[in-house]
Amino acid sequence: MAEKLNGEERTQALIELQEKGWVLVEGRDALQKSFKFKNFVNAFAWMTKAAFWAEKLNHHPEWQNVYNRVDVTLITHDCDGLTALDVKLAHKMEALV
Repeated sequence: MAEKLNGEERTQALIELQEKGWVLVEGRDALQKSFKFKNFVNAFAWMTKAAFWAEKLNHHPEWQNVYNRVDVTLITHDCDGLTALDVKLAHKMEALV
């Protein structure tokens, strides 16, 4: 089971992701970001690529797609908080944009 991020490791990870537009979810130890694309096809193509990484990492996001927008929430449900898996998947998602 993954362990929650704590201390300096958590602080540094949050700084890096917040600089890219990720925010902490109020009332949850989770990260959220809305990605906006040119159109539905681009949004869905990005989701497909991100899904491959999620499956490879065995770590699946909470997400929703409406036309050209994809809202993503990352949390590790096993420990009810942020772990290195969430940080890794967030960085992979950023690289796919």
